[in-house]
Amino acid sequence: MNTEAIKETDHVSWWKPVLFAALAGGMGWGIRGQYGHETGAMNAGVMVSLVLAYLLCGKLNTTTLVRGVAMGTVAMGIGGSMTYGQTVGLTHNGNVVGNADALRWGLLGLSIKGGIWIGFCGAFLGMGMSGYRYRSGHILALMLAVLGAFLIGTRLLNYPFNPGGKELPYLYFSDAWQWHDTEDIKPRREVWGGLLLALGTVIVYAGWWAKDTLGRNMGLWGFLGGAIGFPTGQCIQAYHAWNHETFTVGIWEKLGPLTNWWNMMETTFGAIMGGVLGLGLWLNRKKIGRLADMEPDRPIPYLVEIVLLAIHCTLLFYVEFRAVRQIDVLYDLGLIMAIIPFVAVVGGRLWPYLVIFPITLMPIAGKTVRQLIYRESGADGVLNAADPSLSFGRAIVEYPLWFPYFIVPMAISLAATMIFFARHRSRSSDPHFAGIGLLITGWTFFLLNWAFFQYPWPWAEWTSRTPNGIIFTICIFSLTGMVAARFIPRSNSPHSV
Repeated sequence: MNTEAIKETDHVSWWKPVLFAALAGGMGWGIRGQYGHETGAMNAGVMVSLVLAYLLCGKLNTTTLVRGVAMGTVAMGIGGSMTYGQTVGLTHNGNVVGNADALRWGLLGLSIKGGIWIGFCGAFLGMGMSGYRYRSGHILALMLAVLGAFLIGTRLLNYPFNPGGKELPYLYFSDAWQWHDTEDIKPRREVWGGLLLALGTVIVYAGWWAKDTLGRNMGLWGFLGGAIGFPTGQCIQAYHAWNHETFTVGIWEKLGPLTNWWNMMETTFGAIMGGVLGLGLWLNRKKIGRLADMEPDRPIPYLVEIVLLAIHCTLLFYVEFRAVRQIDVLYDLGLIMAIIPFVAVVGGRLWPYLVIFPITLMPIAGKTVRQLIYRESGADGVLNAADPSLSFGRAIVEYPLWFPYFIVPMAISLAATMIFFARHRSRSSDPHFAGIGLLITGWTFFLLNWAFFQYPWPWAEWTSRTPNGIIFTICIFSLTGMVAARFIPRSNSPHSV
């Protein structure tokens, strides 16, 4: 075991996990804006989890470390089931600008939804890093209970919902007639009440049934980070909408129209939630690995892992790239989408690596291909075509850009999966795994998003993508420097700093 790396993680200053998790969260959540929903959020989850694992969890064995990162990654996607576009709109849409009541109500809704979203990530990240030996049966039972809580919470807090009869829930944070002069609005169904009760079930299970105080505490810290981050990020966008005149003078006269204020909101949200998660884990660092036991691992068979992988990836493909109502109804809810990954991560040997690398990457790479090869080339709809003659091989031949945008990134992620899996079979610890994993995932997401942004080089003509492109560049190079710093030899001189 690398004792120097463990000593380093035991004596990390508070500002490091706060700063670097904020950089990872800001870039990850900003990139999520291009890809959306549950799977888009997982890229932020994996980067924040890897940063915190690298800085604070060096004393964990490889099995616990990798599972913890994977659990945090999967959990970050759950909140993507919530609708929030109209909630954001209550704070800055033209018809409500100047309406302080709408602003306050919208920010309250964003605080609740943001807290729920990041609360799941914090709870499962903490559960993974605590060392408590959750079994596949435990997690399956928990997720079934969580689904029950979701149904109860939705019925209690998100009903009635009958737009035709103008019946909406009492606590409703999307478009409602009270905020508009027109009758022509389309309220959206909300499920935050169900997810709130579901999150509460997870926290109660971890803290009081499993006695996993790290899972409980990190769930609460995650809720705090999301509850602060989402409305704070939106305040930037709302300020721009409410104060247009401020952005017509000085440097803002040129920079304002070139700023994607929605993406700035997302980047700010991600930075705050990442920083708060970092602070929370640092304050609870003595609980990391405290519940580890010496009970031998009883993993599920490899064949079962492969079957679960095939089922999950097939359903995920149809949810993301096809429109099949029966599958969407079943698998488009984040809680259901997370069941197979959670069970397989906790019980499997390959699955934690698969989640960290190819499973999280696949939808991102696929959506990059869809955007850059099909939509922007005028061939939109090809991916959804019913023509069976359009095979995967034919698509690769006809569109060579599949290679840099999908084939090569997926090959790298699969190689990383197999290399680390083989390496960890003979190692009880690997203090460099999280850092190298962060470089692989971070640079892959950054470069795919850079292509999605149409390569916004700062010396080229600026577009609305350029400011965020610069921010993401600063983030990825800073994270790279954080990882590289541990490989730089240090002087043993008593005068060294």
